[in-house]
Amino acid sequence: MRILANDGISPSGKAKLEENGFEVVTDTIPQENLAEGINEGGFVGILVRSATQVRKEHMDACPNLKLIGRGGVGMDNIDVEYGRNKGLHVINTPSASSRSVAELAIGLLFSMSRFTYDADRKMPVSGHNDFKTLKKAYSKGTELRGKTLGIIGFGGIGKELAKYALGCGMNVIYNTRSEKETEQIKLTIAGQSIDVQVNKVSTEKLLAQSDYISLHVPKQADGSAVIGANELEKMKHGVGLINTSRGGSIDEDALIAALDAGKVKAAALDVFVGEPAPREDVLSHPKIISTPHIGGSTVEAQDRIGLELADQIIAILGKQN
Repeated sequence: MRILANDGISPSGKAKLEENGFEVVTDTIPQENLAEGINEGGFVGILVRSATQVRKEHMDACPNLKLIGRGGVGMDNIDVEYGRNKGLHVINTPSASSRSVAELAIGLLFSMSRFTYDADRKMPVSGHNDFKTLKKAYSKGTELRGKTLGIIGFGGIGKELAKYALGCGMNVIYNTRSEKETEQIKLTIAGQSIDVQVNKVSTEKLLAQSDYISLHVPKQADGSAVIGANELEKMKHGVGLINTSRGGSIDEDALIAALDAGKVKAAALDVFVGEPAPREDVLSHPKIISTPHIGGSTVEAQDRIGLELADQIIAILGKQN
C-alpha cells in the first residue's frame, strides 16, 4: 500500500512503515492538484501537518483513500466528521508534540518577563551607543516564581506547561471543559517524583487572578475568539498573554488595543489569523513576540509524531509483508 506524506514524515516513522511493507512517498503535491495526485499515485493514505488541507471534495474525489493522518493535535485543516462518516480512518497524534509546545510556551514566558525579546531587537541597533539607557529600560523585569499562570485548555499541552511552571515556582490554575475540579501533576526531578494538585477555576476567576495566561484550545466550532475585548477587560492590568494553540483564539484587534492601552504588557503569539500570511501590524507590534507556528517543530517531537502515525497506520491497515 502506498502512503503519501505530503507535509513530510520523520525518517524513523518512514522507516517503520517501510519495514512493515508500506511504500511511503514524501513528494509534495500542490493543494490545487491534491485529489488528482492521490488518485494517480494510487495512495490509500495521506499524512499531513498544517500546510495541506484535506476537505470533503478531496474525500469524494478519491474513492481508494482509506486513511488521513494529521501529524500533530489540531485537525481544523481536515473535514474530520465528514471523513469518518464516509468510513475513512482519520487520525492524529495528540500527545507527541505536547512537551515541545509547552517548552516553547515557557520560553516565551521567560522572554516576556525579562524583556529579552525587545532587547534583542534594540541591542544590535543602538546597544553600542545607548547601552546604559537600554539597561535602565529593562531594569523592571520580574521573576516568574510566585506569579500565577492561568492555563485555558488543560489537555496534554496544558498539563505539560503546568509541570514547567510549577518547577519555576509559579502558582498554576486552569480552566477547561472537563468536569474534573482538580488535577494531579506529576513532577519528576533527578529520578524523584512528587504529585502536585492544581485546581480548576471559573473563567472569570482565571482572568482576574492570573499574571500570565496561556491558551491551549482547539479552534472554536463557530470560529469565535476565546479571548476578546470583554475577556481582556476582566484581566489584571499588566497581564501577559501567550497563544500557541490556534490563530484567532485571541481577537487580534482587541489584543492590539489592549497592548496600546497598557492593559496587556506583552503578548507572545506562535499562531495567527490568516496563516501563512499574518497581519503586518501584528508582526511588527513592539509588544508582541512572534514565532512562525513552531510549537511542535522540534527534532524530538517530529520523531515521536512519525512513529505514532506509523504505529496507528500499521494497526489500522495491517502489515503489508
